[in-house]
Amino acid sequence: MEHRLRENTMRTKKFIIDLKIIPYFKKKNMNEIKASDIRAWQNALMKKGYSETYLKTVNNQLSAIFNYAVRYYDLKDNPCRKAGSIGRSHAGEKEFWTKQEFKQFLVTVENKPETKMAFLLLYWTGMRIGELLAITYNDIDLEKRTISVNKSYQRIEGRDIITPPKTPKSKRIITIPPFLTEELKEYISHLYGIMADERMFRFTKSYMEHEIIRGIKASGVKRIRLHDIRHSHASMLIEMGFAPLEIADRLGHESVKTTLDTYSHLYPDKDQQLADRLNQFRRAVPPAEEFS
Repeated sequence: MEHRLRENTMRTKKFIIDLKIIPYFKKKNMNEIKASDIRAWQNALMKKGYSETYLKTVNNQLSAIFNYAVRYYDLKDNPCRKAGSIGRSHAGEKEFWTKQEFKQFLVTVENKPETKMAFLLLYWTGMRIGELLAITYNDIDLEKRTISVNKSYQRIEGRDIITPPKTPKSKRIITIPPFLTEELKEYISHLYGIMADERMFRFTKSYMEHEIIRGIKASGVKRIRLHDIRHSHASMLIEMGFAPLEIADRLGHESVKTTLDTYSHLYPDKDQQLADRLNQFRRAVPPAEEFS
């Protein structure tokens, strides 16, 4: 799969295989491994206290290896299917900042223009951190107020790696509000000597992770992860009443199902709201026209 996957994705897979799978199964041939062996391995993993999403990821990786053997090497069946899965695809409710919490945090980076601009873009666009760090001046159209997301940046073993975004749907054009356009225009006016195709933010994800931890301690706001700023943007859009399909397009989700699965806990009363609005609509229709 190395020629078909992003380098960081392949590194993650190798890490799981080398540390979570091979040490347990290395003394057995694949055609000797039974569903009961898989269950025992799953139980051992569950005792280690890993998160539900990580358990799911590790189990899926083992199942994928067996599926490959079934498809290309005539293995009779995949014992993972009989053993059943562990973990969950989604971690339940997402942590996020309200607008007030973000404003409180932003004060801690007020004296760092580049860092402040990066956090502003993350919060008000919902971009992934890799997408943000890959942005060049060429990707920004201040007149149309748009940012073109077409690549992702990662720092791997001391190397700068630019790859396509996470999924095909991740390639998108994000429209930004006027106030953010003005902030961006002011920030760009102070950039000297930067080429149009150079990365606008020259730091890494680890720097941003350090800054969010520092800022949380300094401001006293709720502790969240860097990626949760993306969830903060999504929760804000839901609160504003945008439809899941609109949110999926803005976030670059592969399907609206991903959006609904990820943020279903933020829609607890949406069915009731829908029913109430249908009731109001019915009352507004004149009796003669009600069922015509």
